Amino acid sequence: MRKIYLGPIKLEVPVVAVGCMRINSLSVKAAEKFIQTALDLKANFFDHADIYGDGACEEIFAQAIHMNESVREQIILQSKCGIRKNMFDFSKEHILKSVDGILSRLKTDYLDILLLHRPDALVEPGEVAEAFDLLQESGKVRYFGVSNQKPMQIELLRRYLHQPIVANQLQLSITNATMISNGINVNMENSSAVDRDGSVLDYCRLHDITIQPWSPFLFGFFEGVFLGSKKFPELNKKIDEIANHYSVSNTTIALAWILRHPANMQPIIGTMNVERLKDCCQAADIWLTREEWYEIYLSAGNILP
Repeated sequence: MRKIYLGPIKLEVPVVAVGCMRINSLSVKAAEKFIQTALDLKANFFDHADIYGDGACEEIFAQAIHMNESVREQIILQSKCGIRKNMFDFSKEHILKSVDGILSRLKTDYLDILLLHRPDALVEPGEVAEAFDLLQESGKVRYFGVSNQKPMQIELLRRYLHQPIVANQLQLSITNATMISNGINVNMENSSAVDRDGSVLDYCRLHDITIQPWSPFLFGFFEGVFLGSKKFPELNKKIDEIANHYSVSNTTIALAWILRHPANMQPIIGTMNVERLKDCCQAADIWLTREEWYEIYLSAGNILP
């Protein structure tokens, strides 16, 4: 498994992260097999959130991996907090309470990375800073990041924080590539030129913040998987053609498209299928040519000016 540095810190992480949002759909026995397969593939970075299964995903993960001190040393754990029923909450009290709950469910003393999940309109950045300081000083969290935030929201936090922002989870796939397309269609009068995120891709690159793409195989907002979809015939034809060339699956090529970008992204895969997990990890070994990357980009309906 190819590795990258996470953000500006010297923490080496696998270029593919294993998302655990759906691990509660597995039996404990199936979850054990899935996690062991990931570890065998050197995919030892596991992404959680306190809202996944209302905490059940973290509990099942800890049970399936047979969490103990020896196991904990072999894995990298990331979780997220800040989403509550009908609201977002970045208050100091909620962050601290959430982390205690996460650690209890994961049966560990610390998280490697904590992310703030969805932007809270009522955020008090000074409170976030106080929470992060307490979590770091107590050893409960080593590094911090955000999710679904644009540059000015991150800048507001950075003004108060004493720790670097190491990651930003953002939706990105071949069919949801606005952060890429608005950078290509600069100064053009078309919908692809609309800057919907404050040039977050360039911002994260400038500040050494690792982008962690979520839903790398979905189109729309959880509308479905584009692979094999009748909505994207040209895209699937092109992906299948390139997959044939490399003797790999279409899943591998779709993820390799994201990994080919020079921003050194770390996609979060959400599959709970062992064979698909293997296909995803294989993407770390595929380096698409510039021609192949653009062919896939265009076949999804994206345009060049």
